[in-house]
Amino acid sequence: MRTWFGPDEAEEFEAAKDLLIRRCVTWAEEHGQPVDELLLSAAVDARHVGRDGRLAYWDDAGISFFLLRYVPYTVTASREELDLAPEVLRTYLRYLDVTGLRDPRGATLAEAEEVITGLRASYAAALDDPTLRGMATFWAYTALDQGVDLTVPGAFERFKRDLDAGRVPYDEQVLDKIMQNRLVNGGIDEERAFPQPPVSLPPGSALTEAAARSRTVQRLITLADWVGKDGRALTDAGNLRVADALEVSALLGTGEEQLRVRSATDLPQLNLLLAWAKKLRLTRTSKGRLFRVAKAAPLLRDPEALWRRAFEVLPELGRVVTIPVATWRPEPILAEIFDEILPDVLNSMYGLDEMPMVRLEETVWLACQEYFVLDQEDDLLRDLWRREAARDLARMFEVLSDLGAVELTRGPADPLYTSDLDHDDQPLPPDAVERLRAALAEPALPLVRLTPLGVRGVRDRLLAEGRDAPLIGELATAPPAELLGVLAQHYPPEDAVAELQGWLTRPGQDVERLLQAVRECPFRTRAGAMLRVLADALPERRLLHDLRHDPVLGPAVWTQLIDAGEMSPGSLSERENLLVGAENFLSVLELAGPAGLVEQLKRMGGGDASEFVEAILASGHHDVVGLRELRELVAEPLRRTGRHPLRLVPTRPPGARGRRKKRKP
Repeated sequence: MRTWFGPDEAEEFEAAKDLLIRRCVTWAEEHGQPVDELLLSAAVDARHVGRDGRLAYWDDAGISFFLLRYVPYTVTASREELDLAPEVLRTYLRYLDVTGLRDPRGATLAEAEEVITGLRASYAAALDDPTLRGMATFWAYTALDQGVDLTVPGAFERFKRDLDAGRVPYDEQVLDKIMQNRLVNGGIDEERAFPQPPVSLPPGSALTEAAARSRTVQRLITLADWVGKDGRALTDAGNLRVADALEVSALLGTGEEQLRVRSATDLPQLNLLLAWAKKLRLTRTSKGRLFRVAKAAPLLRDPEALWRRAFEVLPELGRVVTIPVATWRPEPILAEIFDEILPDVLNSMYGLDEMPMVRLEETVWLACQEYFVLDQEDDLLRDLWRREAARDLARMFEVLSDLGAVELTRGPADPLYTSDLDHDDQPLPPDAVERLRAALAEPALPLVRLTPLGVRGVRDRLLAEGRDAPLIGELATAPPAELLGVLAQHYPPEDAVAELQGWLTRPGQDVERLLQAVRECPFRTRAGAMLRVLADALPERRLLHDLRHDPVLGPAVWTQLIDAGEMSPGSLSERENLLVGAENFLSVLELAGPAGLVEQLKRMGGGDASEFVEAILASGHHDVVGLRELRELVAEPLRRTGRHPLRLVPTRPPGARGRRKKRKP
């Protein structure tokens, strides 16, 4: 049971959603919890279309998005049914929690339920506001208001014909507002972001010390102190006087105090610091003077907080980071897209070691060409702009280096950065590939990498954007089932080992607790993935062999040992082979759904398939829920079709509950 699917895994996602909803509905009915399949489906879809796509990750933002935007925008139902959404979401989150599917990096169940309770009034107001609907929802409700039964085949098509003919009244003001909202805010589907690799960070104290050592942080504090509460006089143009500019440059150690300039604006490093301080609201101008902002005192006393804010606002300072040149363009080409380029460049460096700066130069130049559509320009002019963009990129890295976000070195490029130059899907044009091939052969290239401060800064921004950015150690106290579930889906093997070993160092957290979580997992595919992660992380893979006789884990263990070639099917007894078959059969039911399993049975042929299903149902496999679904959703429908009669065993397997009856309304 996976809870994350890529955008291209539509069939896999739909099968998992059907399984999740089916199991959740059954659990809710058995425990007297409010449930509605339409709203459950909406909850699953809302997370799937998000930036990260994690179906089991819910936090304040995700809950608010679902209730205040997604349901009003997408779901067409009676008000009575829509009013159930907060409680249905509560049921869904409780089910994720009790089954170990919850992503522990999100809100706890208690926190999530508190958020849901706090949003009840806002949710009711959102339902009352028709301008929050999407276009499809607006027309669906308009049809319902006209008495159209949307469940009747062809009814909506007839409604559309009446609408085109002008025979359907509708609220034009609401429709205009909906269209305006869509134009300004877009729809509710977000572009899926690439998964980020897990990263490691030093202790918080080390990051605090590094922030205090940041050259830029020290300069910003010094600049604010120099400005002072009494302020400094400005020229009529709003700039520092040249003498003051040279004085503070010497104090800041920018090296610009020796320059012969006519205006303070001719000192680029000082200009950047002044703009940075203003953006951070450390300073302000009033009545021809530059003052220190009194309310900035707490920020100036906290270098780490100042560093975070300085890093956060840097993308907004492109016009003072880049350097103008004498061309017909009013400003450097990179300045106009700096707020997009800087985050993209930092994202591309995230989780990697030193990168050749020349590689980043080519990708940035490619982005510039796409943004400004420079294909028809003169080759000499294009080359000038390319060199200008490369120069400003280098300047950007110098600024980041002074801040302490990147480290600049020189050396040979890792072969990784030349290995893909000949790929057929190479996005770079041939001239860029040739430039790179020549440049990457140099023995002492400028290299750049994120510092731990830079890694944390990028990660903070990724998390704020709703992206998945794992951190080694963040699962150190996670519940065992949730820990193994996240490691199985989101962590490469080496990082899973590091996270798991860290978890095991905590008092009271041992392998037996992890094994018990696997035993209690109600999904065969998920239990297998959890067991695989645990076995791969422990030394010498002895765990699986030690568990060969485990009464619950045995079938999953034998399956993995056989797949790995470490056990022969012939070494199993007849009963053990039957249990392995049940494990695999139930896994197919989860992955392909009842229809997919029925199709496989039909391909197997009548007699053999019938006997096999009978044997599986009587196997005594511990997955009672899976066997019940197999009986109700596969065996009984097949028997009713008569195409492949199945002689179901009359006895009830241990723990089976029989066919579930629907609750009366």
